[in-house]
Amino acid sequence: MGNRRRQSALTKSIQAGLLRDPDRFKKTAWGYLIAFFTFHRIKLVRFNENLFAKLRREIWKFNEDEYQASFRTTSGQPPLETMGDLGYSGSTFFGTLDGHFVIKSLPRRFEHTFFQSDLLEPYYDYMHDHPDSILVWITDYLISPYVTLGTIFGCTPAHHIVMENILCGQADDPRGQSWETYDLKPIDYFYPERDLLPAPLVSEATLSKLADTFNDKLHLWRKDYEAFIMAMKEDTKFLADANAVDYSLFLVRIPAASNPTALGRQSPWRAGLPSADGKWKYRAVVLDFFWARHKLHAQALTGVVQTFNVVGRKGHMSITTTASDYRQKFLAMVEEMIQVH
Repeated sequence: MGNRRRQSALTKSIQAGLLRDPDRFKKTAWGYLIAFFTFHRIKLVRFNENLFAKLRREIWKFNEDEYQASFRTTSGQPPLETMGDLGYSGSTFFGTLDGHFVIKSLPRRFEHTFFQSDLLEPYYDYMHDHPDSILVWITDYLISPYVTLGTIFGCTPAHHIVMENILCGQADDPRGQSWETYDLKPIDYFYPERDLLPAPLVSEATLSKLADTFNDKLHLWRKDYEAFIMAMKEDTKFLADANAVDYSLFLVRIPAASNPTALGRQSPWRAGLPSADGKWKYRAVVLDFFWARHKLHAQALTGVVQTFNVVGRKGHMSITTTASDYRQKFLAMVEEMIQVH
């Protein structure tokens, strides 16, 4: 019950933050005092709103009125849908009621400081020059302008990104139950929950949070293959230059007869690329590029793993390897899963 109240309060904070005009928000001493004693219903505002507005309007061709409408609800409707904790990071996920966008919290300091201070402006420049990039479209970023007891004690995350929902249109598709999703990472790294614990001691819920396995092939015409690999090489070079690791390829297979909605710029891997064998349409984005090797948390874990490997000989984890090594294995994984026609 308490967790539901917390999530309900957070969804209202996110909705209010996305609909609030940041230019009209002014910090006051009274506002600091009131906010400090807040645990769940914290105040959020858009960070660098002009930068994200340019991405949405000029690069990705979103209709701004439709974008804002995704976050407005009528009386009696919840502000957002709770999607739960989808991984080990402690992040919470919410979706808009129309299924167009996903909001992900960034509760860990090393993640949101990396995105906000190191990656945001390079991300904008890169997306400006590569409008059909496979990197996920981040359309907004919310932060808490005040220090609150809720954020100090870790009750309520103060940083949230808004992303496109690559599953947009599934709910309206009569064949929606036949959509397949895969969250893919290189599997030849050391994962403690997989490689240290005996199989009977590892729950299905734990294993389900590891990277998926795609036991098939992407059937691509050569021109589509060449364009996809070129985009993958450019995108992963950008991430490697930023020293990012542990990102994943989120792949969606849609029945060929389906014609789901795709928002904004009609990039092939977002609208749905027809497979060469005529059975599927493919969507794909690169997700979760917030783990930077140069941040303190990653450095500390690297030292722990190196110490363990003196005895364990298990090799690097995906979060402690070098950015260039992760990129190399990520690209090899992508190449391996493609059959060219």
